[in-house]
Amino acid sequence: MHRDDAIKRFDAGDDQLADLINDAQPVELPAPDSDVPMVSRSIRLPLDTYERVRSAAEARGIGVTTLMRQWIEAGLADLDDSATVSLADVRRALASLAHPTAA
Repeated sequence: MHRDDAIKRFDAGDDQLADLINDAQPVELPAPDSDVPMVSRSIRLPLDTYERVRSAAEARGIGVTTLMRQWIEAGLADLDDSATVSLADVRRALASLAHPTAA
């Protein structure tokens, strides 16, 4: 059934819509990627900024929203002196200090 037809039937009080819903096959929903409840927020970005974020996410092999979430969490961790840092991040930071790039 087309969406517009369904809306017309619903508005008209057509009880066949209930039959249509009851006859529908169950749909398997994807499992959430986290046990932590998530909140969806909309953010407006300039196109060039979004493209840079998308490229950075692609280079890391992750989704845009995953990268944005990581950056937000990292920014919040900077505000919290008790935050922990991954050992891999510490090693990368130390390695970059040992081999500074030429300016």
